[in-house]
Amino acid sequence: MSFNRLIWGVKASFRRYVEAAGGSSTLADGARSTEDGSFIFMAVPGGDLTIAADGSATGAMRFQGSVSFEAHGGMLKATLAELGIEAGPDGLVLTVLEYPQNEDRCAIAQLGPVEVGDGNVMTIRSEITFDGMYQIADNYPQGTELDPLILD
Repeated sequence: MSFNRLIWGVKASFRRYVEAAGGSSTLADGARSTEDGSFIFMAVPGGDLTIAADGSATGAMRFQGSVSFEAHGGMLKATLAELGIEAGPDGLVLTVLEYPQNEDRCAIAQLGPVEVGDGNVMTIRSEITFDGMYQIADNYPQGTELDPLILD
């Protein structure tokens, strides 16, 4: 199955916090937002990610675009760029380019289980990883539930 886009809001309470603190979220490189405040990242051609109805998966896929959060005069700053979904020995993970280095990738969320809906749209639960704590402004402990991902 081929996916065209990834829809993910990171964490709704985090987005509300940034806004309440007078901050902003900035989209770049083709990412855009939905009515509910989530973000849409379009698939980069050439990925080989396959996810079965039982949640088993192989391969990887990348998505173009980035979202940056900033608040408290720059004291809170987080950028999530070039999201990817990768299947590995521990299941599915959501990866991003490390910020601020932007050289290596790190897994920011452990994914699963997978729910398959109408038209093979997949909704996938996500939990923040140890590395994800540092990529998303060190606000949530490892294992905190994030917004679900939607692949279609």
